[in-house]
Amino acid sequence: MKVNYIIVGIGLAGIAFAEELKKQGKTFVVFEDNSQTSSLVAGGMYNPVILKRFTPVWNAKEQLSEAIPLYKSLEISLKNQYDQPLDIYRTFKSTEEQNNWFAAADNPVLQEYMIPEIFKIESDHIAAPFGAGRLIKTGRVKVRELVSDYRSALNKEGLLIEETFRHQNMITWDSHVEYHGLQAEKIVFCEGNGLKNNPFFNKLPLTGTKGELITILAPELKLNCIIKAGIFILPLGNHHFKVGATFNWSDKTNMPSEAGRQELEEKLKEVLTCNYEVVDHEAGIRPTTGDRRPLLGVHRKNERLAVFNGLGTRGVMIAPLMAQKLYHFLENGVALDKDICISRFKQ
Repeated sequence: MKVNYIIVGIGLAGIAFAEELKKQGKTFVVFEDNSQTSSLVAGGMYNPVILKRFTPVWNAKEQLSEAIPLYKSLEISLKNQYDQPLDIYRTFKSTEEQNNWFAAADNPVLQEYMIPEIFKIESDHIAAPFGAGRLIKTGRVKVRELVSDYRSALNKEGLLIEETFRHQNMITWDSHVEYHGLQAEKIVFCEGNGLKNNPFFNKLPLTGTKGELITILAPELKLNCIIKAGIFILPLGNHHFKVGATFNWSDKTNMPSEAGRQELEEKLKEVLTCNYEVVDHEAGIRPTTGDRRPLLGVHRKNERLAVFNGLGTRGVMIAPLMAQKLYHFLENGVALDKDICISRFKQ
């Protein structure tokens, strides 16, 4: 069997690259062994503002201009809803934060997202004595549903191979790459934190950050927006809410921890004033980098091997645009920006 591409991994990065290949008329197969969970446990929010400092997310407007249309097209092709537009309300801890919000809202880059007012949150059970700032053109993507539906669709088309990709079994020739009878022009590794097991790219500085989230049932809580108050509280429907997230740089396991749950509940109790029940607890390793920029490029000794990784905490926003950039680099020789190309590191 001959294809243009083999994709290894089908989280957000793999989906975005597969969709770019479809758009460009290229053929591919996907290997997936379900070993990485960061996409599956992600909150899936898209937000162009860093809410700790009220500063712009790097390249956010261009990212969103590609991301939202892609998710809308996937809704059509997969016959499900994934994009859930929701305003974000960032609670203030002081009058100083209120003033900082107004100053940031004057930034021309942020004006279309930040409303220069102080809002009262329309819920009796969210503690916000200093009010909140409101962000628009934000929301969440139902990542778990999207990944599940996409994998099912690939499986029906015969394009999904559910097994671990064994890097040592790959053979490279001048004209193609061969793997267990498959011939491909190129292989793109979208392995998330699994990159550490890839002998061709495991020297790249993918730090990996563990994130934990809980799902709560809170029948008294009525919310039709996302609350950001140290943690986020995200409505899922039927009185269920996703709460997150922790950041752990030392624990590299996908297992939820009691310490992670306690941290989330302690922060939640500072914000939420009604009763709730924890009904789920998840964890995953985000594919993060020290400079918070993606890892795109090809192996210095074998240009048929490419990497698409390092999407960090904003994979929903950044994956579609990066998929385009990687495709045009591989197929048309369009240079990658220095801040996303792996050549910025000594390999």
